[in-house]
Amino acid sequence: MMQRLVHKYPVAFFRVHTDTGGEEGNGYMRIAIIGTGAVGGYYGALLQQSGADVHFLLRRDYAHVREHGLQIYSPRGDIRLPEVAAYARPTDMPRCDLVIVALKTTANSVLDDILPHVLAENGVVLTLQNGLGADTYIAAIVGDDRVLGGLCFLCANKEAPGVIRHVDYGLITLGEYRADGKAGGITTRLENVGALLSHAGMEIQVIDDLLAARWRKLVWNVPFNGLSVVHDCLTDVIMRNPETRSLSRRLMEEVAAASAICARPIEESFLDKMMSHTDKMEPYAPSMKLDFDAGRPMELEAIYGIPLRVASEAGVAMPETQALHKKLQQLQGGS
Repeated sequence: MMQRLVHKYPVAFFRVHTDTGGEEGNGYMRIAIIGTGAVGGYYGALLQQSGADVHFLLRRDYAHVREHGLQIYSPRGDIRLPEVAAYARPTDMPRCDLVIVALKTTANSVLDDILPHVLAENGVVLTLQNGLGADTYIAAIVGDDRVLGGLCFLCANKEAPGVIRHVDYGLITLGEYRADGKAGGITTRLENVGALLSHAGMEIQVIDDLLAARWRKLVWNVPFNGLSVVHDCLTDVIMRNPETRSLSRRLMEEVAAASAICARPIEESFLDKMMSHTDKMEPYAPSMKLDFDAGRPMELEAIYGIPLRVASEAGVAMPETQALHKKLQQLQGGS
C-alpha cells in the first residue's frame, strides 16, 4: 500500500482556493463538523485555531457550546475557543465545501437528513469513522465520487459538554473511496485536503488504498475495543494479563487473515507494531468501553458485524472474533 506523509502547507489563515470558487464565489473554503464529540471537537478546534471557517453541528451539547465554546486539554497544548459557530439544526448551517463526519456509526441514519442541507454543490464528505461500511453508506447519500475516508489514530475523550481531553496520538490516514472496492490512488483532491488538515497542525498521511487501511485499523479495534468492555478494563490491563494479551494477538491474526482474502494482506510486523504501540500507550479506555459505560449503543456492526460477514462470505473463519462479538451483543442486550 503506497503512502506519503503530507507536510504543512503555508496557506494564510487556512483560506484555501477551491476548484468551484466556493458557494458565494469568494474562493474560500467552509468546513462543517458533524458530531462534536472527542474526534470532531478535537480536530474541529485545531481547524478553527488555525484560522479555518468551521461550523459545528451539535445535539445535546448545543446550548453549552453556543454559550461557552470549546475547551481542549492536550499534551500538545491546550486550546480555548470561547466562540464557535454552533448549530442545532443542519438547515441553519451554510453549505460547506468540506463536511467532516465525526459521528459514531451507530448514528449514521441521521446523515440522510443532514448531508443534503450542509454539503455544497461540488463539496466533498470526509468520514472519520471506525470499521467497515460508513463510506458506502455516505456515498449512497451524496454520490460515489464525493467521499473521502479517514482513519483516526487518536486517544481522546469528551469529559463534559464542550470539554475534550486529548491523551495521545492524533494521526489521520486519508484515502479516496471507490464503490468497486479498488484502490482509489493518491489524487490531487486527496493531497489538497491532506495539506489543508496538515496546515491546522494535524499529522496527516495520504494513502492509495482506503479499504486496506480500514482493515489495518481493525487489527487494533477488534481486540481492544471489545476486550475493554468484556473485561471492564483499560488497555494497560489487557496487555499485562497473559490471557487477554494472547487473545488480543489471536484476534489480530484473524483480522489479518480476513483482510488477506480481500486481497489486502497485512504483514506480521504490523501486528507486532500494534502490540508494541499498545504496550507504550497511556492507560486508555477505547471508545466502545466509554459508550458501554455511558449506556450508549456500541459500534458492533461496523467493527464486528460487517467484517465477520465479509470473512464468512469468503470462506474465512474468525472464531475468536465471532465469540467476542456474541459476548458484546449479549452485554448490549442482544442487539
